[in-house]
Amino acid sequence: MSISSTPLAAAKLPQPSRPVWRDAVELLSSMRFSISLLSLICIASIIGTVIKQAEPYNNYVNQFGPFWAEVFNRVGLYTVYSVWWFLLILGFLVVSVSLCIARNAPKIIAELKTYKEHVRERSLESFHHKVTGSLPLSADASLAHVSHLLSQNGWRARAQVRDNGTMVAARKGMANKLGYLCAHSSIVLICLGGLLDGDLVVRAQMALLGKSVLQGGGLIADVKPEHRLSERNPTFRANLLVTEGGRAGVAVLNMADGVVLQDLPIEVELKKFIVEYYDTGMPKLFASDIVIHDRATGEQVVTRVKVNEPAKYKGITLYQSSFDDGGSSLELRGLPLDGAGKPFMISGTVGASTSLSRANSADQYTLEFAGLRVINVENMGGNTNSGTDVRKVDLASSLDKHLGSGGVVNTDKNLRNVGPSVSYRLRDASGQAREYNNYMLPMDVDGQRVILAGVKESLNEPMRYMRIPVDEQDAVDGWWRMLAALRDPAQRELAVKRYVAQAAPADRPQMAEQLFLTAQRALGLFAGSDKPPTRQPGQAGTAENGDEQARGGLPSLAQFVESTVPEPERARISEVLLRIVNGCLFELANLSREQAGLAPLQPGETTQRFMTQAVLALSDAAYYPAPVLLQLNDFKQIQASVFQVTRAPGKTLVYLGAVLLIIGVFTMLYIRERRLWIWLQSEAPGSTRVQAALSTTRRTMDIDAEFDQLKLELMHVPQAPQEKA
Repeated sequence: MSISSTPLAAAKLPQPSRPVWRDAVELLSSMRFSISLLSLICIASIIGTVIKQAEPYNNYVNQFGPFWAEVFNRVGLYTVYSVWWFLLILGFLVVSVSLCIARNAPKIIAELKTYKEHVRERSLESFHHKVTGSLPLSADASLAHVSHLLSQNGWRARAQVRDNGTMVAARKGMANKLGYLCAHSSIVLICLGGLLDGDLVVRAQMALLGKSVLQGGGLIADVKPEHRLSERNPTFRANLLVTEGGRAGVAVLNMADGVVLQDLPIEVELKKFIVEYYDTGMPKLFASDIVIHDRATGEQVVTRVKVNEPAKYKGITLYQSSFDDGGSSLELRGLPLDGAGKPFMISGTVGASTSLSRANSADQYTLEFAGLRVINVENMGGNTNSGTDVRKVDLASSLDKHLGSGGVVNTDKNLRNVGPSVSYRLRDASGQAREYNNYMLPMDVDGQRVILAGVKESLNEPMRYMRIPVDEQDAVDGWWRMLAALRDPAQRELAVKRYVAQAAPADRPQMAEQLFLTAQRALGLFAGSDKPPTRQPGQAGTAENGDEQARGGLPSLAQFVESTVPEPERARISEVLLRIVNGCLFELANLSREQAGLAPLQPGETTQRFMTQAVLALSDAAYYPAPVLLQLNDFKQIQASVFQVTRAPGKTLVYLGAVLLIIGVFTMLYIRERRLWIWLQSEAPGSTRVQAALSTTRRTMDIDAEFDQLKLELMHVPQAPQEKA
């Protein structure tokens, strides 16, 4: 016999290769693959929750650094839910779960139809839940007893009569199988709804129809068609800004690298924007009275949109997203901070800009009106019993007390509406801009009524406020006159003479002369006209000024003391200099009031608090990064409402998927599939052998109790009532 004819040789013959597409389908439809995709989506969702989405790129640079910010940008972590790889994973998950359903649905349907009555009686002995016994009934009576028992307990049964007996197969809780289909179908529906209501359709139009993202600004009417989507776009989610009394019909879709305009089949007219507030000044209601104009039919629908109460019209839903300024008219009063010029008025509208130039200077600025806030709720809690003496201010440790947030103090909360504020930007000739936020009305801070003037160098920095004390007219004019006099050398010299005449003994002219020189030098340092000596190499500097030359104010005095006075004498000399500066500034204040035709300040607690804050504000003014202080003098508010406009056909799929998910989860958790087999076999006339077994997907205490009860009822034959004689 040849070797080739042996069974071993036949076993080594090459088998036909399996098609590659079958392996791919097997992989895609496997449960492991679906769980892996779902895990990736969960990880991406966590990243999208931790990292704020769609923020300005500079924010990410400041948070992560230039290198990692660029890496995360390339990966798409700043727009996780619309990046290509997230949508690809979502698409594969839809395909995978759909294939899982397609593979298992026929088996589940077949399971729902079958009772499995062909089970052999011997196999019942291998089940965990089993019982064997006898019934004192005939075969037909036993079958009737079993049928009644199963029907009474909600079992659906089918009997198979065999030569040697009858097999009764019953089932219960088959909805558990439907829960599997509901849960998996819900995942498909939710993912499809998310894909439809996302920007996948917009990206497809950009790829197939030649649409592109608009970068930059301009008028909506001038935007080219390649940056606009048709009003027949089946799905979109955009923002629409409408000013009071105006109409708008073009929404804006924010993309990662620009915007795309969405033409709407309707126009929205805003009649009135309504804001209601609590007693604390916190808003409690945002609403918009609008009129929806149908462009095709001319139909007009009057309605109101509230937060969580949208308006719907022909498949388009309008949500109250936020509110904005619609171009309020502003009137600002400018106070020059360099001592030159007089107060002036300047007008503009929010969102516009104008030029601003300094008197006797070639410097040019662009004033950009950024915003108007009529309601400002601040925490004004704190100690109102200030009364700190300026002469006791410590140069090294007390300069930070008047810096920081203007309204927030580290005490108990006392929320109060402090009135309107205006924000603007001053942009110099090089294009660098700083943002300012100034309050219109004075407020009580640490026992002194002040006007808050805020500034920040960049978007990521907190707003720092200069607290300017107000005079008896609740205006900053008294402080500004002091500032103008401080910038004037002649006024400073006259104030020093008045101070020396009151402070120096009349019988000691040499001391008066020395005090005059000291006061003149100290006041000049505070005004910034006299520079302190340069620090020697190796000499430590203060935290406030570092190695930079102070420009005036209290830091200039501190630098002067550290540069010229030995360390053991600094505290005493600092106190002496502050007393001198305080006295000179008091005379300077009275001198400016006399020139304005006002009565001089009288010594007392009120004057002391005013002078305390005035000294600190004058010190801050030397470092205020603007040549002018702009105050909100008057305004006419025009509000605008921001709506989120959506056409979301996938919303129905998402809602349906959510319902199916709830049904499926509860069905699989609380409904258990059970199958029961009862074998009936005649043993003798009037006696039937019974053998029963129960099968379930999960063994629980409830199943054990149910089977124990079933055994008792199965083996117990109710006695027929006896007739009375």
